[in-house]
Amino acid sequence: MKVLVINCGSSSLKYQLIDSDTEQALAVGICERIGLDVSYLKHTPAGQDKITIETKMENHEVAIKMVLDALTDEKYGVIKSLDEISAVGHRVVHGGEKFASSTIIDDEVVKAIEECNDLAPLHNPANLIGIRACQSLMKGVPMVAVFDTAFHQTMPPKAYLYGLPHEYYDNYKIRKYGFHGTSHSYVSKRAAEFCGLDLENSKIIVNHLGNGASITAVLNGKSIDTSMGFTPLAGLVMGTRSGDIDPSIIEYISKKENKNIDEIMNLLNKQSGVWGMSNVSSDFRDLNAAMDSGNELAITAFEVFVYRVAKYIGGYVAAMNGVDAIAFTAGVGENDWKVREMVCEYLGYLGVTIDKEKNMARGEEIMLTAPDSKVKVCIIPTNEELAIARETVALL
Repeated sequence: MKVLVINCGSSSLKYQLIDSDTEQALAVGICERIGLDVSYLKHTPAGQDKITIETKMENHEVAIKMVLDALTDEKYGVIKSLDEISAVGHRVVHGGEKFASSTIIDDEVVKAIEECNDLAPLHNPANLIGIRACQSLMKGVPMVAVFDTAFHQTMPPKAYLYGLPHEYYDNYKIRKYGFHGTSHSYVSKRAAEFCGLDLENSKIIVNHLGNGASITAVLNGKSIDTSMGFTPLAGLVMGTRSGDIDPSIIEYISKKENKNIDEIMNLLNKQSGVWGMSNVSSDFRDLNAAMDSGNELAITAFEVFVYRVAKYIGGYVAAMNGVDAIAFTAGVGENDWKVREMVCEYLGYLGVTIDKEKNMARGEEIMLTAPDSKVKVCIIPTNEELAIARETVALL
């Protein structure tokens, strides 16, 4: 079965065509700057060079049409006709409490996703655009929605409720939802297998560390707590997001600088994190370079990031009353040896000892701990697209 995986953003569209029998990507690509004067399709067939097409994509339907044309192109296509695509798996960021698992898309599901738009105004509408565009161009092909929030629906109330009057949960479903669920699900399962653990009798902590970052406690294969909250702004200090702060800071800044709520939320989401703290960049490669040159703000921002990661790990060790394995994944987690080393320096109380030579690895599946380490620490590269394809095949 060939599954097309679609991940729509507000002005972008990522895709992969995956052969579910071999679990290999036949082609990967991205459409960028959708709706602007100049747009780009970057398409890479397996084993071939990247093809870049500069054009204008007025909307997502045009973009998806270009993707389908690229997949079937005589020169750089990977299938002869669209009839070879058996299903489409769509990433959907927010499913609220309505969806605890992936689901086949029908009119009722589309309506339910629309009802979650208020919870993810930057993401869900774009996800819906992608769904509708595929439905229009690929009539009769089954579509599946895979939700970022679904994996975390196993959290108990003690983990997901906030200290607010209960009416706000009753009336507006204000609670912790968590995100990156597809990644946390995939990595926790693979980590259990890689570390020789029984998933249903295991305690695993997954560190999804990228520009957006979150940590999840996975007990016996189920998420019991995660660092992101009602929105992806909560939890760790991230690339441009502040993470957890005292809510009173919002009022204080508003009065001091005469900013409205929209301006402050923009500040917290797009101008904070390691970028705001360092005045250098949200990219950890730039941050590392600044640190090497002695930039004190960069050094402090890096230390804050690492410290928050270590604190969340410690909290989740307590939540699960122990830990068997700790996995690092995503852009920073897979590639930044310094982050991993400094985080693990806080974990001596767990009996963690890492092999510093192995820790120099980048983007590969590898055990980082020495044989005498009491807790296994590893890199597990995330593969959200493969996870979406697997969910799609399982449903169909």
